Amino acid sequence: MQSPSRAELFNLLANQAQNCSLCPGMAERTAVLSTLNGSLHPLVLFVAEAPGRKGADRTRIPMTGDRSGVTFHHLLGVAGLRAEEIFITNAVLCSPRSESGANRPPKSYEIRNCTNFLRRTIEALDPPFVVTVGGAALKAVAHIERHELTLLDVGTAREWFGRFLAPVYHPSPQVLISRRSLTQQEEDWRMLSTELRNYSSRMTATASVVSPTSGERMT
Repeated sequence: MQSPSRAELFNLLANQAQNCSLCPGMAERTAVLSTLNGSLHPLVLFVAEAPGRKGADRTRIPMTGDRSGVTFHHLLGVAGLRAEEIFITNAVLCSPRSESGANRPPKSYEIRNCTNFLRRTIEALDPPFVVTVGGAALKAVAHIERHELTLLDVGTAREWFGRFLAPVYHPSPQVLISRRSLTQQEEDWRMLSTELRNYSSRMTATASVVSPTSGERMT
C-alpha cells in the first residue's frame, strides 16, 4: 500500500487542527494552519507565538497584517530568505483573546494542547531548521524535545529533534522598544543567515562527492 504523500499528511493535519476544540477559551476561533502558511518543503520552519487579532487571525497567514508581520518580513529580507524557502506556524494555532477581545499571551495549557499539532507539522514537513520567534515559542518546542537554548543564544543553531534549532526575538513593537531594537534584531538575523549558508554549503559539498546515479562516492 502506497504511503500518503507529504501534502496528504499535511492536509489531514490542517483539517484536524481546524476542527480542534480542546481549549474552551478559543472554541470560537479557527486554527491558522493551511498551505497559506508556506512551502511544504521548507528550509526553515518558523514557530511564532500565536495568531494576532489584527494579523494572522484576520489574514489567515502567519506574520502578516500587522506591524509585527511587517518587521518580520523585513528581517526575512535581511537574512536573504525567500518565501518558497519557509513555512510559518505558531506555538498556539488559534488567536488567544482577553474578555475585551484584545490579544493576550497564550496560557500554558493552550501551548500544551497544541504541542501535538506542532510536533506533527515538524515531522510532516521535515525542515532542516526550526527557528523560534520569541520566548513563548522557544519554550513551546521544549515540549517536543528538551533543549537548553535561551534568547541569549539568539541567531545560533543547535542540534534538536533530528534537525537544527535556533531562536530569535519576536519582532513586535513592544519588543523592539523595550528588549531588542531593530538594529540588534537585524544583526541577529544576519547571524542566522550565516548558519543557514554554512548548512547549505555543507549539503552542496556532500552532494558533489556522491554519484547521482549509483550513490557511490566519486573518485
